[in-house]
Amino acid sequence: MPDSLKILFTHADIEQVIQRLARSIRQDFGQEEIVFVCVLKGSFIFTADLVRAVANPSVVDFIRISSYRNGMTHGNVAITKDLETDIQGKNVVIVEDIIDSGITLTSLRNMLLTRKPKALKICALIDKRARREVQIEGDYVGFSIDKGFVVGYGIDYAEKYRNLRDIFVVEEGE
Repeated sequence: MPDSLKILFTHADIEQVIQRLARSIRQDFGQEEIVFVCVLKGSFIFTADLVRAVANPSVVDFIRISSYRNGMTHGNVAITKDLETDIQGKNVVIVEDIIDSGITLTSLRNMLLTRKPKALKICALIDKRARREVQIEGDYVGFSIDKGFVVGYGIDYAEKYRNLRDIFVVEEGE
């Protein structure tokens, strides 16, 4: 259980970042339709706000993936809830809450590329480059942070704190 939460990004900060990301996405895709792939559960609030800000014709679909490690493998990724939308020949934007190690997101990107989208981009609310274990970059990134465990705005700690409007860093007690 977190000892305390310290505000990292206010809701106003988040709204400004979403407008910037939406402008970049519109610039890249014009008025073309976009399939937004919301990576559950952490990015559901971010996805809803982003899709409204982009305002292109769009389809929103959801995917849930789990990753786990065992003694001999670096990381295994499994889809636990797949897309219902056929993305072949379509513009696709993966919407992720945090790019952390990059292992899960790299696997997801590679899985989706096999479905032959017209374009595949990654939009992340937060990028934690210091924790990267594989080389992957977001095409659209909201905030960059070095370290810290964050909650709020859809991001959880043990399924709690998703409902907070701001993003907080968890501070552990001395």
